[in-house]
Amino acid sequence: MACALAAAALTLGLSARAGADPLTVKTMQGKVHGKTINDGKVRAFLGLPYAAPPVGELRWKPPEPAAKWRGMRDATQYGARCYQGHIYDDMVFQDSGPSEDCLFLNVFTPATAKAKSKLPVMFWIHGGGYTGGSASEPRHNGDFLPLKGVVLVTINYRLGVFGFLATTDLAKEAGGPAGNYGLMDMVAALHWVHDNIAKFGGDPGNVTIFGESAGSFAVSTLMAAAPAHGLFQKAIGESGSALSRILGEPDASSTTEREQKEQAWVESLGAKSLAELRAMPADAVLAAASKQGEPGFPTVIDGTFLTEPVADTYAAGKQAHVPLLAGWNRDENAGMARDMTAEKWKETAEKLFGEHAAEFLSYYPGDTDEQAVRSAIDYGSDVFIAFGTWRWIDAQTRTGDAPVYRYHFELAAPPSKFHQGWYAFHSDDIEYVFGTLDTRPGAEWRPEDRKLSDEMMDYWTNFAKTGDPNGAGLPQWPRFDKDGMILHLDSETTAGPDTTHARYEFLTKWMPKTRR
Repeated sequence: MACALAAAALTLGLSARAGADPLTVKTMQGKVHGKTINDGKVRAFLGLPYAAPPVGELRWKPPEPAAKWRGMRDATQYGARCYQGHIYDDMVFQDSGPSEDCLFLNVFTPATAKAKSKLPVMFWIHGGGYTGGSASEPRHNGDFLPLKGVVLVTINYRLGVFGFLATTDLAKEAGGPAGNYGLMDMVAALHWVHDNIAKFGGDPGNVTIFGESAGSFAVSTLMAAAPAHGLFQKAIGESGSALSRILGEPDASSTTEREQKEQAWVESLGAKSLAELRAMPADAVLAAASKQGEPGFPTVIDGTFLTEPVADTYAAGKQAHVPLLAGWNRDENAGMARDMTAEKWKETAEKLFGEHAAEFLSYYPGDTDEQAVRSAIDYGSDVFIAFGTWRWIDAQTRTGDAPVYRYHFELAAPPSKFHQGWYAFHSDDIEYVFGTLDTRPGAEWRPEDRKLSDEMMDYWTNFAKTGDPNGAGLPQWPRFDKDGMILHLDSETTAGPDTTHARYEFLTKWMPKTRR
């Protein structure tokens, strides 16, 4: 009788587990129910709150924990994107619209993953100049990357004035400098991953943070920020770093001046207190902020999240000592090439560099019109994003005490709805990394595009798994920190020596202070 009862109990237990809904996961906040995508190959859990809505009294405060709920939460639709205006034409969204209640993340996991699979986790931070963007953009879709054996997490974070306002009153309330709320959101999302991702088949001890443009700025910043240390084990940066002034490299000496300036701006809106400011409609705040001009609301040395300029942290070797894979695209900024000629290029060199013009032209030659166009693109790309990314890679190579892999994305994309001409432009790499080429409207892709996309997905996910991007069937990617070799991502992927170091050393010494 006892044996029969035990057998029956075992059968019931197996049946219950066999009948468990794979689309239902119990998080620390409560149960969520997702959906399958990509013909059932991937499970998607969308719009999961990782922090409390930063509204009302929580506007311009560090993120608070998300509330728990009873019952089942629907996780089949993206949560609202963070409040923003129209920033970039090529940013399209799959969510319901902008809102201050926007601190959501999404989890994409292979359909075969189990709670104890311990798959590496890739944590994506979208770009958009810290002023726009969302995890719901189709080019970041998680249909394909998880098929390479990883769990993908994509997040929203507070943007612009809502994410980075720093005033005298906010500093007094905080007991120190204010700002950096968007960066704090990222850390809160990483804590959520640490607490919950195992239930989705991920390994909280093997997390790779990666991002493009502002997302890459964020990756370099999180590596320098002590509150983020220990929450990730690897990092990938695509086109951008905080060791650049394009988004306002924070300087401790300017913090008080920044707070005073933004306090005066707040008072010009008629808000006489933080309570009145927090009571203002989000539309009114955003409309006023849009008139601020560049650089808008950058990061700030707040004394807690960032205690010094990011470059100083790397110089002292106090950043996270984790493997880094980073690089940029060949044609990040082709704008300077418009109507460029050899004569105009030499005039530009004289205007920008004066007595150093001849040396500048040795690195960015312009003996012919064709050569001048190429050099104008190279210099425009360096000034915009490449030089700052190089500074980050160089600093990590010097003091990071971990492997560094550097790439140069060179395959010129076919024209599409938002990008004309044949360029490897800024953000061009995103769809290749995610395997989402077909989400780019109007592009007619070639076999070499799909081949390169598959290679990049393999490199990126291999790196997430082991800290080494190499794997079977891939061209060898040497370590930059050991061999000084760069991987050239093109129709044929090859490795070669760094031939641009001298020109970046030149820019280190003679980059003009005014560069727009």
